[in-house]
Amino acid sequence: MGATPNTLARIVGLAFGRMQDYCGGMVTTSAILPQDRIARRLKRYREDQRQTQQQLAAAMGFNDRQTLAAIEAGERRINPDELAMAAEALDQDIDAFLDPFRLVGEGDFNFRVEREANEADIESFAGRAGTWIATYRELCARAGVSPQLMSHRLELREDSTFEQAQAAAEALWHLWDLGDVPADRLEEAITRRLDVLVLYVDAPHGISGAASQLPGLQTILVNRRESLGRRMYDLAHELFHVLTWDAMPPKRVEPYEVKTSKGNRVEQLANNFAAALLMPAPIMKLRWERKGEGAFDEWVMYTANALRVSAKALQWRLVTLKMISKAAIRDLMSEAAALDVLPLLFSSAFVERVHDAVEGGRLSLRKAASLLGLSLSAFAELCRSYGRPLSYDVHVTA
Repeated sequence: MGATPNTLARIVGLAFGRMQDYCGGMVTTSAILPQDRIARRLKRYREDQRQTQQQLAAAMGFNDRQTLAAIEAGERRINPDELAMAAEALDQDIDAFLDPFRLVGEGDFNFRVEREANEADIESFAGRAGTWIATYRELCARAGVSPQLMSHRLELREDSTFEQAQAAAEALWHLWDLGDVPADRLEEAITRRLDVLVLYVDAPHGISGAASQLPGLQTILVNRRESLGRRMYDLAHELFHVLTWDAMPPKRVEPYEVKTSKGNRVEQLANNFAAALLMPAPIMKLRWERKGEGAFDEWVMYTANALRVSAKALQWRLVTLKMISKAAIRDLMSEAAALDVLPLLFSSAFVERVHDAVEGGRLSLRKAASLLGLSLSAFAELCRSYGRPLSYDVHVTA
């Protein structure tokens, strides 16, 4: 039995009630999601429910599936009554279609994981990451900031050699003037030159890093609980995917450890790129020449800490550059913990965008804290940590 007119009116009214929360209390018809996003969500939820177009079309009162097919293809707009019937037929709340702070049916992810990471944790993290990314996109739109096209791509393909991947990395090192310690300038260069969103997050155990590809918005996520060397390597590794996504899309989930002689070719290329970007040959050769007669182990640890990489990554880079043999690699600690400092949650660009939306009345305080998974006081402290304190006392507001 279909929904009654009263039920439809209630559901459609609820949609606008939800939008009041999303938009800080001010609602206009322009606040509703673009039709193409609603269409993608409609198709995604239908496929998740294993319904055919014919079945859903019948539930929505259409005479044939062609009408629904046109909606899902973006060729026909869906009206509020039809959307309400679709929500009921797919057992979804109306805000599942209208909430701008979700990624549903759009965006691709690549996750770097350890063996102990499980699918449930990955899916849960993907949902949280999708919320952060969608939040940033939506707040940029509300502030009048247009999506940016990627200004740089790597001319590499899956059949490119490892040497070509390394050469591309060193060319980028020169182009971006990353200096003697590329790790120190890499994040700033990624955000400023590419307009890529970098987020330091608390990921489930076993998830080291991730990248997301969304039209007009590329994102790199780094588990801030990892060691400094691994964080920097993840940042460089995921940068490779961001710069080559169209030519060689990465798999959704890849193991952190990839064998040098076997395994996914794209991941092998990404590892070679990351190593050369963080440890360019000219820098490595100069440091090697100045090594002196000291113990090899001590030099490796000192150099790894200086370059913000792990001892293991440094030694493999020496093998690649034919400075040492594979047999010479030692089992050393990755880096000195005393040199590491836990990064702040998220990033300056992200927190500033959310802060400005709250202060400008484009997002409610409670909604902002909820989207970030924080309490009101924790959100206020996060803003203060980035030098963007709220202009009022959250305890009074709460």
